[in-house]
Amino acid sequence: MRASGFAWQGNNLTVAVRQPAGPYSNMRTAKPSRLLAEQRRRKIIDLIEQKGQVTVRDLVDRFSISAVTARGDLDALSSNGTAVRSHGGAVRRLEANQDYPLRLKETLHHVEKVRIGRAAAELVQSNETIILDSGTTTAEVARHLKIRKLQSITVITNALNVASELMDARGISVIMIGGLLRPVSGSFVGPQAETMLRELHADRFFLAVDGFDLEIGPSTPDVFEAQLNGLMMRISKEVNVVADFSKLGRRSVSRIGPLENIHRLITDSRAPTEFTEALRKAGIEVITA
Repeated sequence: MRASGFAWQGNNLTVAVRQPAGPYSNMRTAKPSRLLAEQRRRKIIDLIEQKGQVTVRDLVDRFSISAVTARGDLDALSSNGTAVRSHGGAVRRLEANQDYPLRLKETLHHVEKVRIGRAAAELVQSNETIILDSGTTTAEVARHLKIRKLQSITVITNALNVASELMDARGISVIMIGGLLRPVSGSFVGPQAETMLRELHADRFFLAVDGFDLEIGPSTPDVFEAQLNGLMMRISKEVNVVADFSKLGRRSVSRIGPLENIHRLITDSRAPTEFTEALRKAGIEVITA
């Protein structure tokens, strides 16, 4: 302690004493909820495991932190592979062998999918017939096709979200493939779908995948979807895989077709260089959006 001032009161000397500031002087006023970053992130991981996903708002309310800090925590967890960043939050890391609803997939790597969709749509020319299979990336291809305002385009699809996107698009005719509805993906598969598809042909096929491996090629969790996608490859002159970086180097349960049947990969700038270079050496074009 040290004296910070004094005064005489009658015959008595009054001394004012001030406690020195130290590293622990503010501990009593600190909020218990403001945890150290490492502790907080461990708790965030537990939340994601329990709930499947969290939002930035969830973290702001729960830990009394700013939105900037919450986003920084989620970015850190995403960079070390603990969680997957989504639009407005994060979700549990997805497994290539498991099917996930479109509503969830739409929140993942949205910026990358938009860029891939735009680059893919730029390849399409008027008077072409193309196939768009089910997926959130192919839905972005459909959205950018509308913007381009091409003439006499025919789109073959088995996906409800793609058909819904294009149903009012000028200059685009849609052929909807029917069959057994898969609610998780909003797509039609099965023998009826394959029978109808065999009567058609396409100039380009845009294939969204759950995994794209250098040995087995593209793959997906559902065997019926894989069989239909394989047929789509065979009736198309050109096959384009549209996949963000998170799908590359992964394998799912059902193989769609061999790597040599792929003409082009359209991906984003976060794609591993060793993966894209291996494709180029195999004669497959790579477009980075």
